[in-house]
Amino acid sequence: MKNKSKIILKYIKDFLINLLFQKPRILKYRLLSNISFFEGKPVLRQPALFAGFGKIIMGQKVIIGVKNSPYFYDSYTYVEARNKNSFIKIDNNVQINNKCCFISEGEGIFIGENTLIGTNVEIYDSDFHNLMPQARITGSPKTAKVIIDKNVFIGSNVKILKGVKIGKNSVIGTGSVVVKSIPDNVIAGGVPAKVIRNLD
Repeated sequence: MKNKSKIILKYIKDFLINLLFQKPRILKYRLLSNISFFEGKPVLRQPALFAGFGKIIMGQKVIIGVKNSPYFYDSYTYVEARNKNSFIKIDNNVQINNKCCFISEGEGIFIGENTLIGTNVEIYDSDFHNLMPQARITGSPKTAKVIIDKNVFIGSNVKILKGVKIGKNSVIGTGSVVVKSIPDNVIAGGVPAKVIRNLD
């Protein structure tokens, strides 16, 4: 009987926290969002802010936020298609953990179906500033498309930079910085990320 009471109390507590705290946060960030074109109906379990003059397209059953994971109550996910021609497409059944940041300033970011993305993952298709000192504030950064193929598993705190393609089924280890493309069916990790071994 005690166990049943504990389960009921936990359910009531979780319901009230979601109703009084998390849902208002999600609504606030939806109101703050300012994106020129948005398509899709992601499941928002954590606040997400969508911004920019470009296009953001999400497939079916995209989930943003994981309750039993860090940053659930004190952060939000940020997705920006910054310029008119910028483009972010997230395919079906992609699950995105808490506190992620995806910014397209150029050719676009493409995330394939059934991909799993850990906490605090950052994906960028741009350098944002020219790397040469004399041109750093000119507003002409280098950009290149980012492609994450289907069924990829990206660990927490991973950074994926411009021009990278990650092949299908591959795994990117926690804390990696991916600056070069990764083939299909491998485990990769490190700074910079390199292939560790093939998937068996």
